[in-house]
Order: sequence, then C-alpha cells, then structure tokens
Amino acid sequence: MTSPDHSHERPEGRDPSRGGDSDPSWNSGRLRGAVERRSAVCLLWLHQLPAWVTPLVLGLLFIGGLMFPVGPVGAVFLAAVAFFLGWLAYLTWPTLTRQQKAPRVLMVVVVLVLAIARALGF
Repeated sequence: MTSPDHSHERPEGRDPSRGGDSDPSWNSGRLRGAVERRSAVCLLWLHQLPAWVTPLVLGLLFIGGLMFPVGPVGAVFLAAVAFFLGWLAYLTWPTLTRQQKAPRVLMVVVVLVLAIARALGF
C-alpha cells in the first residue's frame, strides 16, 4: 500500500529533501516556535467554534471598550482586542506580503492608541 500524496498540503517553497527547516525562510527561531506551539491548542479551539463567534466577541469587546466610561474597564477590553489582533498578525506574519502586513500593524496600533487614551481619560 502506498502512502497518499500530501504534496498539496506542504507550503510553497519548503523542500523536505533539504532537511525540513534548513531553508532560512522556514527557520523561524525559538520564540516563534514556542509561540506557535503554545498557540496551537487555542487555534484549534477557535477553529472548532462556529465562524460567527470570534468576530462577535471581538466586536462586543471593541464596542464595550469604547462605550464604557473613562477608566480601566474600557482600556482592558480594548487591550484584549489589540492583543488578539496582534497575536494573529504575529502568527501569520511570515506568510503575508508587504501589502497585507501594513493594515494589520495599523489595526493593532489604532486599537492600542484607543486603549491608552481610554486609560488616560480621553
């Protein structure tokens, strides 16, 4: 019995005959590897949720962060949204083009600025 061909599952540019991670673009370092390993369970859990749950929760946290009176609660909600967006951006960063990276950075920065402004009383 022959093994199934899984070449369609391999990301482009990765050549397993070269020793797996010997390609510099795939040698992501210890920090990235640790973050990816620790994130795997969370990502699987998020993937099993209905598709509408994550955007709904993020939207509610964002709106809640903007609607709460000035104080730490709104800042915490907005910081949670910024953390989640930054976490996803970090995980997808190596696969993104320059045009895809800029909006992700901008989103995280804008939400962080809003969180800081909310914490400082603006």
